[in-house]
Formats: sequence, structure tokens, C-alpha cells
Amino acid sequence: MLAALVAKEKINLNLNIRTMEIFNKPSSRREMVKKVAATSFTLLVGNELLAKVSSAQLTGDNSLKGNINHSVCRWCYNSLSMDELCKSAKEMGITGIDLVGPKDWATVKKHGLTVALAEGAGKGIGQGFNHTQYHDELVKSYEDIIPKVAEAGFSQIICFSGNRNGLDDEQGIRNCVAGIKRLMPIAEKYKVTMVMELLNSKVDHADYHCDHTKWGVSVCDGVGSERFKLLYDIYHMQIMEGNVIDTIKKYHTYFSHYHTGGVPGRNEIDTTQELYYPAIMKAILDTGFKGYIAQEFIPKRKDILASLKQGVEICDV
Repeated sequence: MLAALVAKEKINLNLNIRTMEIFNKPSSRREMVKKVAATSFTLLVGNELLAKVSSAQLTGDNSLKGNINHSVCRWCYNSLSMDELCKSAKEMGITGIDLVGPKDWATVKKHGLTVALAEGAGKGIGQGFNHTQYHDELVKSYEDIIPKVAEAGFSQIICFSGNRNGLDDEQGIRNCVAGIKRLMPIAEKYKVTMVMELLNSKVDHADYHCDHTKWGVSVCDGVGSERFKLLYDIYHMQIMEGNVIDTIKKYHTYFSHYHTGGVPGRNEIDTTQELYYPAIMKAILDTGFKGYIAQEFIPKRKDILASLKQGVEICDV
């Protein structure tokens, strides 16, 4: 309605200007000045209202399409308190927080959000299931936390392969399978999925073993349970092997979670980097994926929340 009124005023203004040009009367000029002033005010108010309407449509949950479950990785926003991050995330339409340990679970839930991917077990990225000397400690750690994850109402916990430290690929796969299989009875009982992250070993995590999709898939096949899946980190796998969309199409049944990040640099996922995230998100949706996709880039801009909001909007296809 407002846009129609503004358009009508523009038409009337053009007609009146034409009339003034034809008759060129002083009275017409005075009337025209009044008309121009009134019309300018109408246009100004109208444009401001339209801007406010557009702004309102681009903020909050109503601006998102609802096709993707959005999450954000806690560690990328450590300059904010957990309360600040949760409040801001909720305002953007984000419903999950990634990589949150037990001490912060209550805060996340207080804001009406979920922990899309929990942490709080294991020995870190470098010491994982690929070395048998860690198995007993790792198994105890995950046996302790899996019931707590379920009790809190969450369904996924992260885990890692560990670094090679001279171990060949085949032995690493066998060792991971042996250790993780020990945890599948409790994971299946509590309906909690252990999710091994695919990381690059070229730039960020030298010597990490689960650095190619096929290696992770082999571990999944060996474990043979729906409660063990992979976290397909788009940033990491673009660095290691590229061919992101085809890989997602081929191996999507092995992926229960996704992370984003700009390549190179792991910064904003906008046009400053090489990946086109809308197409990647569409490919994920086309597989029927219903899980969470989390922003895991390190903002370079001063307004880190503006970068996060932009990332969510880019991925909201």
C-alpha cells in the first residue's frame, strides 16, 4: 500500500511539473513549490518506512528460510561471554552452539538453544583412537560423558583420530575401529552419536590422521554403527582434497554434522574467499540432511557479530 501511494505521488508530481511548464503562471509556481515540498516529505517518510520494514524482515528468526539448522562454534567467539554469544545467536535465528563442554550446557539451554555438538571428553586432537595406548583412557572418558550428554538432551559428542606419529593409514584405521567399537554399546543405549572430525594436515593440524574423507569413511565402515559418524569440515576438506560438492553427494550418509570456514585463511565465508557457500548448502540440503551446519570461521572484522550474521545469511538457502 505504501509503495503504491509513493508511486502515485511521483506520477502526480510529474504531471504538475508539466502543467507548470505549459502555463508558466506565478500562482502555478507557488502551488508547485508547495506540492513539491509535500511530495518530498511523503517520499522521505515513505522511504524511511520501507527501509524500516525491510530491516525488520532481515533481522530475527523470521528472516531465515527454515531449511537449515544453524549453529556456531563457541571457540571462534571467545571474546564474548557465553550469555552474550547465546543471546546474539538467538536473535540471528541460530538455534545451536557447537563445541561446548558440560559447564556451559545450562547457559545454552537457558537461552532456548541446544548444544549441536558437545565436547568434554578425550585427550585433544593429537591423542586419539588411532593409537591403542590411549584406548582405555579414551573409553573411560567417553563412557563418563555420553550419559550426561543424553541427560542434557543433546545427541552428539566430538572425537578425534589423533596424529599419525609414524603410524600407517591401515593400522590407524584398525586401531580406531577397535577403540571406538568398545563405546558403541553405550552410545547406542543413550542414542548419542560420536562424531570424528575431518581436519586438514597441511595448514592447521600437521600429522593429523583423519585428514581425508575416504580414511574417515573406512573407519565408519569398520565400526558399523549409526552412532559413529563424521564431521565434514568444509574448510579443512577444501584444503586437503577439494571437490566438496561431489564428496558431499557421494558420502553424505557418513556425515552427521558440517562446519564452514573461508578458504584460504579460515575467515569470513563471503566473496573474499574461494568457496561458494550457497551452492554447497544447496548440495547438502539436496541429500536430505536434517542436522546442524555450524559457522566455524574466525572473523577478521571488528564487528564480529556482523560477520557471523552475514555467514548465517549466506548459508540460509
